[in-house]
Amino acid sequence: MLVTNRFVVDDDGAQDFAERAHAALAALAARPGYLRGQLVRALDDPRHWCLVTEWESVGTYRRALGGFDVKVTAIPLLAESIDEPSAYETLASAAPDGDVVVVDSDRAAGPYR
Repeated sequence: MLVTNRFVVDDDGAQDFAERAHAALAALAARPGYLRGQLVRALDDPRHWCLVTEWESVGTYRRALGGFDVKVTAIPLLAESIDEPSAYETLASAAPDGDVVVVDSDRAAGPYR
């Protein structure tokens, strides 16, 4: 499961935002079910940032949000993200030089329904 939280940050707030995002990422990374994450910034417009995390399942992500450190550091930051869908289930993946692997949706029967 992939979670993307997008932010628009003024240049004068970028340093503070990055420090808070690092703390949020560390808190999330300490939770069971966390697979990987990164803080990224748009190359063509540096006001646009994204915190991307990957989780074993929607359940592990939701449980992670209940952790004390996450509530203190990550939740306030995530509340500042653009109000849009942020959690995505994986429907197809491919390793480098690998085949595309398609999986069924947890939300509907069959792929991509």
